[in-house]
Amino acid sequence: MSEIGIWLPALALRAGEVQKWASQVEDTSAQATFTHEFREEAVAVKKQSERWLWLTGALEIASVLALPVLLIFLTFQELLGDAPDNGWHLGVWVIVISFLFYLFYYAAVRSRRVVLATMHLASTNMYANGKGVPQDYAEAVKWYRRAAGQGDALAQHNLGAMYANGEGVPQDYAEAVKGYRLAAEQGYALAQHNLGAMYANSKGVPQDYAEAVKWYRLAAEQGYALAQNSLGAMYANGKGVPQDYVRAHMWFNLAVSRFSDTEKERRERAWRNRDRVARLLSPEALARAQRMAREWRPAEADSE
Repeated sequence: MSEIGIWLPALALRAGEVQKWASQVEDTSAQATFTHEFREEAVAVKKQSERWLWLTGALEIASVLALPVLLIFLTFQELLGDAPDNGWHLGVWVIVISFLFYLFYYAAVRSRRVVLATMHLASTNMYANGKGVPQDYAEAVKWYRRAAGQGDALAQHNLGAMYANGEGVPQDYAEAVKGYRLAAEQGYALAQHNLGAMYANSKGVPQDYAEAVKWYRLAAEQGYALAQNSLGAMYANGKGVPQDYVRAHMWFNLAVSRFSDTEKERRERAWRNRDRVARLLSPEALARAQRMAREWRPAEADSE
């Protein structure tokens, strides 16, 4: 029994490391490849979690069933006046052991679920990007769907992107919105931006600039540069919000500072947007916009 108590937390930690690997994948263009070493580690954790899954489940069921049997036995013994002095203490111990078995079982279930989701996602990245296997969008969609069903936000977003682009499935903006929304509600910034774009451009949903601004803002507040540029455009054009060149400049300015070196074209576009708005501001308003950008701090990702 001590082996279970020692091993399962270690399994949960290994599964956590696998999940951490998956969380480092930022977007479709920068997905990590499913390396041979990672595949072996993921498969090993999966097999170990499944090995203990049936044992911890059986122990949990047995301990739960033992409690009412013990209570019935003690009740009859009490009625007969023959109850053991330590009978109720035994009942407490059964409850404690049952709870411990539940924790062990939960650790095994969680480990298996995390690893399966990650393996599905990693396998999908291989097929979607042609890394180590021939590019196969239909196969990628299959694996994205499985990982999305496990609640993985990146897989939910990428499944939505496959529908939006008609890759591996017929193009279907309504299905794309479903995938983006599931991921966006988990706080995934890229999905929040893309969902906002669907509302702004009337793809899969009725055009709703206020709703677009809502999702752009959630992503922009996390520091996602593309969303900051999009939110700046909404303020500059007065779509979904009152027209406000000061806030537009602030968001454009933030976007310029946060686009990476690999996003040169997007950075230059945000730069042009910022300079165009700057010409419409008085020196005082421009100074206020610049101060707001300096004082801005990113918010933590939050679920809707």
